[in-house]
Amino acid sequence: MTNKTRILFITQEMDPYLDLSGIGSLIQKLPAYAQENGMEIRILMPRFGVINERRHRLHEVVRLSGMNIIINDDDFALIIKVASLPGSRIQVYFLDNDEFFKRKSVFADEAGQLHSDNQDRMVFFCKGALETVRKFGWPPDIVHCHGWMTSLIPFYLKTSYKNDPVFKHSKVVFSVYDQNIESSFTEDFLKKAAINNLKPEQLLAYRNGTGITLDKGAIQYADGIIQGSPQIGQGAESAIQASEKPFLRTEGEEYLPSYMEFYKNLVQ
Repeated sequence: MTNKTRILFITQEMDPYLDLSGIGSLIQKLPAYAQENGMEIRILMPRFGVINERRHRLHEVVRLSGMNIIINDDDFALIIKVASLPGSRIQVYFLDNDEFFKRKSVFADEAGQLHSDNQDRMVFFCKGALETVRKFGWPPDIVHCHGWMTSLIPFYLKTSYKNDPVFKHSKVVFSVYDQNIESSFTEDFLKKAAINNLKPEQLLAYRNGTGITLDKGAIQYADGIIQGSPQIGQGAESAIQASEKPFLRTEGEEYLPSYMEFYKNLVQ
């Protein structure tokens, strides 16, 4: 471990760029607080089309862009942009791709219909995030995942990337929120998520009968679980209890110190 504990936040939303469900406001406060407590921070999130690049001063990081992410034998260009989080010196890296993120909506269209390619966007983001950190050459002590769109990160870190020098000592934390997105996922999900020569049957933890349960799979592969919403689904509650893993249920306004203690206990 480095002299400073390194925390990598991977999130689907973050204030002031995007806050759909309350995740964004939490993840805005948490990295700054961690930095104030002597930790080294980096943040990755998607560059959704609703994010105003000019207002938030995003610019492309040419040395990191240019990778292709393969999903089900198709190649998708990965573009990396960066901005400084207002009020801090923390860099936020945005993963972009015209096919997945250019549209002026996030997870659903104006009629409220979930985008049919949400599962593809998720796989692209999760693999792209880990490949970006590999390109940094920045080994995190803790990878903290926020939102359903990051649900594959714990699985990838414990399988495809478990021996990678950048991640082999990383602990992964998954924050569970009250979200339901799996209804738009198809039977192809396990096949598409099986990157880097993984097999679809290795992802059975994400399956619940004939459907997909993202929280359940992420909980199984994470080293620690945090309840990020006041209420979560019964299925997630049951999976957390069955896992017997370190668990933090956050309540009230004074949650930030409890996160720091949770991190420290994981990396001891």
